[in-house]
Amino acid sequence: MEGVNTTTTALVTGATSGIGKEIARQLVALGWTVLIGARDRRRGEDTGAELGCAALPLDVTDSASVEAAAAAVPELDVLINNAGISLDTEDLVTDVEVEVFRRTYETNVFGVVAVTNAFVPALRRSAHPRVVNVSSGTGSLSWSTGPNPQFDHQAAASGRGAAYRSSKAALDGLTIFYSHALAADGVKVNALAPGLRATGLNARAAAAGGDPAEAAAGAVRLATLPDDGPTGLLFSWDGTVAPW
Repeated sequence: MEGVNTTTTALVTGATSGIGKEIARQLVALGWTVLIGARDRRRGEDTGAELGCAALPLDVTDSASVEAAAAAVPELDVLINNAGISLDTEDLVTDVEVEVFRRTYETNVFGVVAVTNAFVPALRRSAHPRVVNVSSGTGSLSWSTGPNPQFDHQAAASGRGAAYRSSKAALDGLTIFYSHALAADGVKVNALAPGLRATGLNARAAAAGGDPAEAAAGAVRLATLPDDGPTGLLFSWDGTVAPW
């Protein structure tokens, strides 16, 4: 855990279930102060009580909610942008309504920008600031046009899930831009390709996904990078660098 300590404070968005909840669980186990970002206040409080951490009301698509959350957290060491939605997994791009793209980008892209920008002042007060963006291996352009070790190539090259997958490709781009913009502040900004996990993200994930805790461990690894660690990269859940 070089570069961090037991007084570290982390915010995990979308942390009432799935990978986000497992990230929170593992950070609590490290002795960190963990804030669970949750759209549903009651669900956030229930999850916080279960894990032993605090709930922070936060809807990443609502500017007033983001502003209120940032005002309540003046100091922050680690931001994990985990909140995400998938609405078009089985649809070809030619069959997807534009509104599906809008809704997907509102959470997966614009929400990340809103939350990250709101919490940058708090991160700048940290001695070891980290940002982890939970992306997707399906958003990798290289893996979408060639072998994908996280998914079978037929599924990766199917032309399906374009709203979700392109939103994650955009998130990868944002990861690079934030890593450049925040380098002088010592903020390490990286993205994670967690692999298919048994979560409520979509029907395919719920039916065929692997253990969310395994992916969460990859996020925790990036959250605990030493000060001389990498920034501006996409990592697979197993710690290897993935192609953009």
